Amino acid sequence: MKILITGSNGLLGQKLVKLLVSEGIDVIATSRGADRLGLNGYVYDPMDITDANDVQTCIERHTPDVVINTAAMTNVDQCETEREACYALNVTAVAHLIAACASVNCHLIHLSTDFIFDGSHGPLTEEDKPNPISYYGESKLVAEELLLKSNIKWSIARTVLVYGVAMDMSRSNIVLWVKKSLESGQQIKVVNDQWRTPTLAEDLAMGCYLIAKNKALGIFNISGEDMLTPYQMAMQTAEFFKLNSDLIEETDGTKFTQTAKRPPKTGFIIDKAKSELGYDPHGFAEGLQVLKDQL
Repeated sequence: MKILITGSNGLLGQKLVKLLVSEGIDVIATSRGADRLGLNGYVYDPMDITDANDVQTCIERHTPDVVINTAAMTNVDQCETEREACYALNVTAVAHLIAACASVNCHLIHLSTDFIFDGSHGPLTEEDKPNPISYYGESKLVAEELLLKSNIKWSIARTVLVYGVAMDMSRSNIVLWVKKSLESGQQIKVVNDQWRTPTLAEDLAMGCYLIAKNKALGIFNISGEDMLTPYQMAMQTAEFFKLNSDLIEETDGTKFTQTAKRPPKTGFIIDKAKSELGYDPHGFAEGLQVLKDQL
């Protein structure tokens, strides 16, 4: 099997490259700029997914069996203020990928998010009705709708609050942010009124691989299982790394002025992925150990 990954320089992209190479898969890693991972065992081909010609040429050159699209603008506040750039990366690029995948008859696995929901209740199944409350969520839902209307073989892997460690990371995540802040003696405020099922990047990569391996079509919730608030995650992170939890101040969403709205309660029920794919994610405490072993 030959798999092409978009956004291979990102956290999930890097985990996917490593996992697929270890599984003996023929991997084509693509991203903007130079390859950040710099390992052996795969081909790296720079690709700008917002450029239709670039996408078409690259996918025709490699004729993959599967494309896994991990590339996206995921900074929720940035998406709110830079809507054109968000739409280009999160919607138009997906249209380019669909067209290119149609031309070589390959399976497109697309990453989506819990932010397509309004957060009125959770945890959620694949059948729950989306109702985004941010532009980021809207853009990801429009991309999902493009796939639903397409004639290609497609899968959507929806995920929640991904954490982990990677090479030359351009963005942090909740665990690394808490760890770094507490290590430098910085007081932090963390909300305790939002609920998520945080996802270890290695688990998300495995979920995507299992979808490809099983040729599974449709929508799959791929996340962790532990339902936690960011405050609970921060406290567990402090305890695990033996850091000063007194620096963590419990707060709620009303105290923050963020550009984009956050859904209060999401989190995923992952029974479908477990039964149909054999997906078995780490618990949050186990995930912290995986992360620690890599630092």
